[in-house]
Formats: sequence, C-alpha cells, structure tokens
Amino acid sequence: MDSKELDFFIISDSVGDTARKVLQAVLAQFPAVSVHMHHYPFVRTIEDLNPILRKAKELKGSVIHTLVVDDLSELTAQFCREEGIPCYNILKTLVQDIAAATGEQPLKRPGALHRLDDEYFNRISAIEFAVKYDDGKDPKGFLDADLVLLGVSRTSKTPLSMFLANKNIKVANLPVMPEAAIPDEIWQVDPKKIVGLTNDPEVLNNFRKERMIAYGLSPDTIYSDMDRIRAELEYAYDLYNKIGCIIINVSKRSIEETAAIIMSNIKTSDTSIIP
Repeated sequence: MDSKELDFFIISDSVGDTARKVLQAVLAQFPAVSVHMHHYPFVRTIEDLNPILRKAKELKGSVIHTLVVDDLSELTAQFCREEGIPCYNILKTLVQDIAAATGEQPLKRPGALHRLDDEYFNRISAIEFAVKYDDGKDPKGFLDADLVLLGVSRTSKTPLSMFLANKNIKVANLPVMPEAAIPDEIWQVDPKKIVGLTNDPEVLNNFRKERMIAYGLSPDTIYSDMDRIRAELEYAYDLYNKIGCIIINVSKRSIEETAAIIMSNIKTSDTSIIP
C-alpha cells in the first residue's frame, strides 16, 4: 500500500513545542505515513494568522494549534469549519474541563509555559552540573548530586544524565571498570540516590564493535571481547550489591523508559534489580 502524504500546520502563540510533540507522538503510530510539518510559532495577531490559514486551505492540510487568545482561536476554528479543514485545538477541552471543575478562569496568556522562571534556571543549572560531572571528572560532584549513575561503558550514562538534567535533576555519573578505583565519595552517598546501570553482554559486544568501527579501528579488541565484557558486568553487579543501590538493565529500554523508572524509584528505598 502506498504511503499517504499529509500536511500539518502547527500554529502556536509561543514556540509550538506542545503541539509538535503531541503530533509526533501520534505519528509514531503511523510509520508508513509521510508528513510535512509547517511550523508557525509566535502567532500573536490576526495579520500573522490569516496567511497561514490560507496556505493550509491551498495545500488541503490540517491545522493543529495551541492558541489561547480567544480571537485567534475562534477565528481559526471558524475558518477551518467553513473551508472544511480538519482543525485540532489540543488545549481547549482540558482547559474547559479544569475551569468547570475548579471555577477558576484560565489566564489566556500566550507562552505562559515558556516564561523564564525558577524552573527554567534550575534546569539550566542541572544541565551545567551534568556536563561538569560527566564521566567522574570530579568526585566532589557525587556529594552534591541529586542522583549518581554508575555503569560500564555503553550503558547510556551520559545521555541519561542529560535527559534527567532536563527534568531539573542534578546528575553525576561514573564509569565502572575492574581496574579503576571507586572514589571514596561514592561510599558517602545515600544508596537511594545511586543507580547501577547494566546491559546484556551481546548488546554491549555489538555496541562496542560499532564504536571501534566508527573510530576507524578494528572491531575485535579487548574492549569488545566477550570474556572482558562478562568480567566487567560481574564486577559492576558486585559493586552495586555492596552499595545496595537499584540496578537497571538498559538493554531493551529507551532513554525515556529508563529515566521514567529512575524517577519513579529513586525516592523510595527500593533496591531491586530491574531486568
């Protein structure tokens, strides 16, 4: 069956991330569908809006928007209704339901989510922290971190650190290998704030071979040797058990899935192994 190509016009009074992410989440269920996204952020006036709607009509596209100002939202809905254009206001129903349930009226302030506030600056601080204390650069960071990630090479320590930093969590991480001494600071950290990452030997073997090839080197080195990998994993498991921290196998998990597990478990005393 031939894939169908669709045009989506993403219109927002701010950066448009909300509508774009919702659309991407839906489209992930339709990998055969080809989509062209027309992204229009910071639409604040009728003069900004009208040419976008005319373009949507011309291309027979669909409109998805997060316009909170009544004039623009209603104009979009009316135009789309009259021209037979599919139109999705992804905030309207939830905003109306919350207003009805609480008796409170929405601010209807464009870009309210993205204003510079304490949360924004905390996130920037967490990202800077993750960069500064990546790969055990400074053991002092383990004592100041909200979370410490331990793991052998290729267990997603750095990507996880950055993802969690975007959730305002200050993360330090440490590579684990039999030849390297564990910094004294690790033993001073509350085990509930430590996560031990592991992986399947076969997955690590493939990852490490690909890494060597990417560097223009032979894929068959001690780094990718299966006996070496098993020895590293055994050492890591022994270390995690001594610490008493939660253990997560990342082999079949995306960064987002692993992060969700960490965020749901790190505040508890759970020290189980999550395969």
